[in-house]
Amino acid sequence: MANAERLKTEPVESEATDAAVAPPWMTILHNCDCHTFEQVVKQLMKAIGCSEDEGWQIAWQVHNTGKAVVRVAPEAECVRVGNILASAGLIVTVVRS
Repeated sequence: MANAERLKTEPVESEATDAAVAPPWMTILHNCDCHTFEQVVKQLMKAIGCSEDEGWQIAWQVHNTGKAVVRVAPEAECVRVGNILASAGLIVTVVRS
């Protein structure tokens, strides 16, 4: 699967909203058996600036539950995080929360 296909975003409604009052978005990391825990932790540290320990906690949550919310923020920030994770081949979705 190409990296571009690994990042999915929910369509944006056509009405304009100010970024300060726009509803938050979520970046969700999904489980796959195509990466080591170490690779996932490294990408999480790069994408969201978490500590190694926090990265391990998120990686275990993804492994055990199938997914984890890794960022809640405005759309642009969630897409930025998603693109970093997807560029490493991780499976990510970005949706409104």
